[in-house]
Amino acid sequence: MQDLKSQICKVALVQAEPVLFDKEKTIKKALKCIEEAAENGAQLIVFPESFVPCYPYGMTFGFSVGARTKEGRVDWKRYYDNSMVVPGDETELLGQAAEKYGVYISMGITERDAVNTTLYCTNLIFSPDGKLAAKHRKLKPTGAERYIWGDGYEGHFPVVETPWGVMGSLICWENYMPLARVALYEKGTAIYLAPNTNDNPEWFDTIRHIAIEGHCYVINVDQYVRRESYPKDLNAQDEIQRLPETIMNGGSCVVDPYGHYVNEPVWGQEAIVYAELDMEAVASSRMEFDGVGHYSRPDVLKLQINEPQY
Repeated sequence: MQDLKSQICKVALVQAEPVLFDKEKTIKKALKCIEEAAENGAQLIVFPESFVPCYPYGMTFGFSVGARTKEGRVDWKRYYDNSMVVPGDETELLGQAAEKYGVYISMGITERDAVNTTLYCTNLIFSPDGKLAAKHRKLKPTGAERYIWGDGYEGHFPVVETPWGVMGSLICWENYMPLARVALYEKGTAIYLAPNTNDNPEWFDTIRHIAIEGHCYVINVDQYVRRESYPKDLNAQDEIQRLPETIMNGGSCVVDPYGHYVNEPVWGQEAIVYAELDMEAVASSRMEFDGVGHYSRPDVLKLQINEPQY
């Protein structure tokens, strides 16, 4: 069991490659990464967006305007079958790992709804008691992601109270939604999780801006994925072969509440990236700017959040 009482939070960013389209093998790999990170003292372990079963970069699943293909449906069904039901066997395994090592775990998944068959891009947070503490579905899939995932409507902005402060998450381009960011700020978020699949230069301007705007730590974690790792029996081989050899190149890093890197982005490899967060810096950084406190004007500007009633 980790000691979680210190003002220093040791975080591990798992920049890894999933076993693409294979839920069981990816979960096994994730559990090994959790074990390694915990043995190295991590108290918070963060995985990328849709780590389970993978982010199907470059695939269209046979969609075009007004038409679909039989082959695309076969690939989609394989992705569907390897997506996670929440709660389910896989969440039980992740919860057991969180409890065994006494850590918080943030896991990006593709979620398969148990009732309506729709897939969602979802982030899960497990607490050290083994419980699923938060589930957030991406509010608006980006571009062609809408072929795969539905709009999130459940668990809009859940946050978790930790020994180091409030922790919440937005997934990938949700972080470009100004009001969504404010929703997390208004809940006192001190550790802001941003699991994603971005390795373009503009993204790093974004995460540094968020850290300054929210005066919080931003945990930026991305995958490292190679073209050769796609299953050879997918129907979309023409699409896959047009992709670059390295599809997602990592760049995982942590940004402090002043917009500075705690660690420089790590590129071009699988790695578990470690960083220490000095949580005293969060309150200190808000001395002259607290965007939802003394630097706000609630008499002029107000955010209304339609929280789901469950």
